[in-house]
Amino acid sequence: MARALLLMEAMDSERRVQTARLRRNLREQVRGLDISADEFRAHYRVTKELFLQLCDELSPYFPRSRRRSAITEESKVLTALSVLATGSYQKPIGMGYLHGLSQPSVSKALMEVVNAFNHPDILKKHIYFPQTPQERRAIINGFSNKFEFPGCLGCIDCTHVALVRPNENEERFFNRKHYHSRNVQIICDSDLNILDIDASFGGATHDAHIWKNSHAYRHLRELASHGERFWLLGDSGYPLRPWLLTPIINAEPGTAEEHYTNMHCLTRNTVERCIGVLKARWRCLLVHRVLHYDHHMVAKMINACAVLHTICNRHNVPFSELPMEAIHEELNLQIPLQAQVMVGTGAQGSALLERGRQQRTNIVQRLRSAS
Repeated sequence: MARALLLMEAMDSERRVQTARLRRNLREQVRGLDISADEFRAHYRVTKELFLQLCDELSPYFPRSRRRSAITEESKVLTALSVLATGSYQKPIGMGYLHGLSQPSVSKALMEVVNAFNHPDILKKHIYFPQTPQERRAIINGFSNKFEFPGCLGCIDCTHVALVRPNENEERFFNRKHYHSRNVQIICDSDLNILDIDASFGGATHDAHIWKNSHAYRHLRELASHGERFWLLGDSGYPLRPWLLTPIINAEPGTAEEHYTNMHCLTRNTVERCIGVLKARWRCLLVHRVLHYDHHMVAKMINACAVLHTICNRHNVPFSELPMEAIHEELNLQIPLQAQVMVGTGAQGSALLERGRQQRTNIVQRLRSAS
């Protein structure tokens, strides 16, 4: 038994030595690491240290190859980061790591990395809605400390990501701005971390329909039925519910209702900022880039970008803001606020709406007392 333990320790030690040796030689294997730290972050959106962590984390989820000439895992990750950061196969100016890689090789590398990011072990590790009372309280406190808005468990909104015309079910993806897209639901916390993402719907789908059919909706409704009191903040395109509060349209100036709506909009702006940072980092998601992949791959790319966004955010990786013209172009191509659709009609829907109104009135009074 002791001999077996010693043998295992020796094997582990040898494995660590080999890993360290590989890491020392990595700069020679991957030319992208030859550039300065600032250039690296500008091209790939992550730091060199974070890049190495990503390689280690994703490695178990890559398909194994016996070919000695196979592209290294590190090169695959760099290739994918470059495509996600720019939305283009074109190599960055002055970079040489893509030299000799054919477009099919780049596409294959991208697919393998994106699939790894979409593995449940990776996706659920980095994108997760709070499951315990302690986790929920931490997020509520974050919003309360920053915006003085009580009980907020997250802010919700949708954004469109353009793609080429699908070969199947085209009508599901053709949106009101007359281009094909996925309509992506995002819920974030006060620090712009993505708590939940749903990229499974086409651009023709209304935001409220995505919300009603999401696992986040079912989860919050169940928690509310058990007596927990918290809510998401959404715009007026969403139906008012006890667990999702909307602004009060046309509130009278100087009233408690107007104060509530101002506080609501200030706090809810968090998700708009989150989406802006997500697309500033991973510019393949910008509407004018138009992803030239099938809609299944596009959904996976969106998820991968969301994971990367949250990883970068939690590691405080700086990012470059979009130029103003790019911001204006993005906003112009997004779908304007949609009229609310009826979700949950009948007696049950009416009862939920009334409970939502009561909850919102309670918050209006609470904010008035605190002001």
